Amino acid sequence: MLSVVVPCFNEEQVIEAFHDELHARLDELQEPYEVVFVDDGSTDGTLSLLRAFAFRDEHVRYLSLSRNFGKEAGLLAGLRESTGDHIAIMDADLQHPPCLLRRMLDLQGEGFDQVVARRTRDHDGPLRTLLSRGYYRLVNHWIDVKLIDGAGDFRLLSRRAVDALLDLGERNRFSKGLFSWIGFNTVFLDYTDAPRAGGSSKWSYRKLLNYALDGVVSFNSRPLRLAIHLGLLLSGLALAYAAWTVGSVLIGGITAPGYVSLLVAITGFGGMQMVLLGLIGEYVGRVYNECKQRPHYLVSERMPSDVARRSESWTRSS
Repeated sequence: MLSVVVPCFNEEQVIEAFHDELHARLDELQEPYEVVFVDDGSTDGTLSLLRAFAFRDEHVRYLSLSRNFGKEAGLLAGLRESTGDHIAIMDADLQHPPCLLRRMLDLQGEGFDQVVARRTRDHDGPLRTLLSRGYYRLVNHWIDVKLIDGAGDFRLLSRRAVDALLDLGERNRFSKGLFSWIGFNTVFLDYTDAPRAGGSSKWSYRKLLNYALDGVVSFNSRPLRLAIHLGLLLSGLALAYAAWTVGSVLIGGITAPGYVSLLVAITGFGGMQMVLLGLIGEYVGRVYNECKQRPHYLVSERMPSDVARRSESWTRSS
């Protein structure tokens, strides 16, 4: 069976169009399937629409999280809920074309555990494209796994690949890195990306920057090693400068102090120390979150169990 996992957050404007398009494509496959929607604390009418889908369509199930836990938590919840032998992950904004599922299933039938849809950036702005490509080139020199530009969450996974992902119990999850870390046979399928069918992107530049930093610190400790090297370099420069200053005094006598150079040095070193402290604090904070062992998310409503009980209760009372 094919399971399609769809995390949702405030997708009221596009979710119906996505549902209709997805089911039209899945019906063409003539194979058993299920669609698992995960409502990640939406504040619009997304959850009401998911309830309606589940009531009228036996292929649809949904989870509603107690609040917005973030995309990673929604994705994890959907993977845990899926029961199929093949598990597809898609966004609900129709930027992930459902028509690709047929080709992705064919490729998985050739023995691939991960079929990754790799998109072009035809509809991204020049600045976003430049920053994205620069980020991937830079980050692949730092982290212990390889990230592919254009390869996101849109992919088809085998059951054993999903089970491997679910065995990873870490709290700070960076899915792009985890997909690469588990390995298995992987093939890429290029496609032309499409504009959103409705609504607006939830990813601002600030969120993208934070997500990029998550990728850097989640899969290596090299920034901490760099901090040690930088500290040793600055200490060596400071020692050399001190020797030069003492030599100048011994040779030429005491001269007027350089207030400007002193101020620049103090400001520069102070800023560097704050950056390094923030870097160390980022790692310490992640260790702290792992130690607390809190769940990744909490479920407030589930279909079929929760809704089915309410429906049965309403029928009896009627």
